[in-house]
Amino acid sequence: MRARPADSARRLLADALDVHASDADLARAAHDVVTRLGSPRRLLGLVHDLAAGDSDPEGRARLSYRHVLGFDKLLLIDSGPRHMLRAHVWHPGERGPEDIHNHRSPLASHIVRGALRMELYAHDTLPRDGGEQAARYRESLSRDTADWLLEPAGPALLRLTQVAEYAAGSSYALPAHTLHRAWSTASSPTVTLFLETGAGRRRHTDVFLGADAERHAPAVAKTPLSVKEYVRELESLAGLLTGA
Repeated sequence: MRARPADSARRLLADALDVHASDADLARAAHDVVTRLGSPRRLLGLVHDLAAGDSDPEGRARLSYRHVLGFDKLLLIDSGPRHMLRAHVWHPGERGPEDIHNHRSPLASHIVRGALRMELYAHDTLPRDGGEQAARYRESLSRDTADWLLEPAGPALLRLTQVAEYAAGSSYALPAHTLHRAWSTASSPTVTLFLETGAGRRRHTDVFLGADAERHAPAVAKTPLSVKEYVRELESLAGLLTGA
């Protein structure tokens, strides 16, 4: 009997990532996983399986929402602290580049359709041409509501180190501390398959705003999807994948 797409994806994630390994090795393994699962045909099967009600749709809807950085974030597979597989859907014209930030754990992403531009940054110690003054925030999650909490953490000086363009079919992986920002450059929706992995998740991330940008609110509400909204978003995603 052929395994269901969701079960096959869970087994692939467990086999590749439920291991003791360095962050660099986990990032490379995650890169391989999202590349394999991110083909439009294979991802479409997984999305259809989940839309039909596979394994706790209430729990997946509760962890799916419109992200403050400007894209729809749909949870596909949740393996607790070990790894979370999500689909990100970026809609054209809704927002420019996201804030510069890092993550709680190593990550990998595969561009299923559309295109992304990625900028990488490093901390600088001396002012120089091309340096960027920024305000640093420590981002954490409220224990009571899971809203984003943003605590000012002083000024920072950042330096742009790399700009990359990712077309459909390409993938990238980043260690948790890597400072970056990404945004869709396509004229139609961009879909990425996004995987965070590793049991040793950081308690907070760092978010940076340009010195002349408006200050962040101390808390940003996170509004989860209802089950009906979540299924509708999966069906919409399936439509995008069919035309990918």
